[in-house]
Amino acid sequence: MIKIEYCDAPTPEEREAILGPLVDFNHRAAPASSTEPFAFFLKDDAGEIVGGLWGETFYEWLYVDLLYVPESLRGTGQGAELLARAEALAEEKDCVGVWLYTFGFQALDFYQRQGYTIFGDLPVPSRRSTRYFLKKTCR
Repeated sequence: MIKIEYCDAPTPEEREAILGPLVDFNHRAAPASSTEPFAFFLKDDAGEIVGGLWGETFYEWLYVDLLYVPESLRGTGQGAELLARAEALAEEKDCVGVWLYTFGFQALDFYQRQGYTIFGDLPVPSRRSTRYFLKKTCR
């Protein structure tokens, strides 16, 4: 008999027990769905990473997982340049577009100024905020 058991501190191995078969199923159902991670780094004069953009391409979309620009560089165009490079990569990889999410207290206005549109939202009532899902198409 199968039972459902709650775990409040699952291990990476337990995650893999779910993820592995799911990935196998997805590859059988849609073989061309490999995930390709990438990053663009902002580096200081010493070559240290001080920010950047981390993402992946998956199912014909480029996903921006992380984008961070240090406060000292905000307003200098670095964030817009990182997004522009991700968008160019999306076009190069023949993606439909780019998607990401941000909270209302983060960079919603910035992404909208870069041409991203909201396609969904999830309110976070306890934080008096909302998580916004945005996209920008390439084709």
